[in-house]
Amino acid sequence: MLAIKPFIGQHCETTTNGTLLYQQGIELSEPLLFGLGEGLGFIFWHMKSMPMPFIGGRIKPDQLTDNLVRHLNLTIERQETSSPNKAWAIVKGWLDQGQAVGLKLDCFYLEYFSNPIHFAGHYAAIYGYDQHNAYLVDTQQQGSEVQTSLASLAQARNAKGSMASKNLAYTLKRGAEYDLAQAVRQAIRNNAQAYLNPPITNVSYKGIHKASAALQPWFEASADVEYDFCTTAMLMERAGTGGSLFRKLYRDFLAEAATMIDAEQLRQAESSFATIAANWTEVAALLDQAGKQRDLKPIQAASTLMNQIAEQEYQAMQQLASL
Repeated sequence: MLAIKPFIGQHCETTTNGTLLYQQGIELSEPLLFGLGEGLGFIFWHMKSMPMPFIGGRIKPDQLTDNLVRHLNLTIERQETSSPNKAWAIVKGWLDQGQAVGLKLDCFYLEYFSNPIHFAGHYAAIYGYDQHNAYLVDTQQQGSEVQTSLASLAQARNAKGSMASKNLAYTLKRGAEYDLAQAVRQAIRNNAQAYLNPPITNVSYKGIHKASAALQPWFEASADVEYDFCTTAMLMERAGTGGSLFRKLYRDFLAEAATMIDAEQLRQAESSFATIAANWTEVAALLDQAGKQRDLKPIQAASTLMNQIAEQEYQAMQQLASL
């Protein structure tokens, strides 16, 4: 068992990376990790094989880590394999060498998870094991320092489906020194440009408009309105897949950035994201109300508000693109 300092965070990928970076002597706040990872985004994803649409408030899994590695001059070693036995041997080898490891998982199989639902884009850091259990660092809302059986961990790592990887595991190591203010400025510009120029219509501000238009047809076609919309609201607001969490992180990132970079755009965008975060919380509340009451009116209100949010985010990112 490694003696490590757990990173206390709200979002899984930043919590995992923060724990790995602590081991390297790098201590940055969660908003900084999220912002340096160019993490702000949006996705509305719905395939016929999915039980219901997925609403996410950030860029694709793994991209945040890759961006963080680039801005902080880190070295990443990433391993994937379709063999669960080989996958565990890789992780065990790193742990035995004293290296904490980042894992990508389907959180449905993790025994400590408070709201088990299939989501294969979840992350946790493993820092130890014994004959029966694995010892992990997960988000604060999931318990921070937690444990799950080795069998359940193997299932979570080897899961298939949307956003899944083949037993992905990785380590981070410190590299050359970096200029934090310069990295922050470049990360903001990159994130803004990517947000303003989405490659497909179901991501970024265009994805918010698309999700807005899809709410009423989804509600009318749903076989279980209460489950679909209450679960979506819970995921957005409490489980860390979207909604206000990422807007609050980005708001706080911009506040930290303003202590390094004297630019009016940062203060204006910080204020915008404070409003945007509150609006996303209201959207989640409306979806939850629609599910519990099986009422279309909150769906229509949420749809209208999401269109407003899309415009607010577009304008805020336009400000930041010129930083």
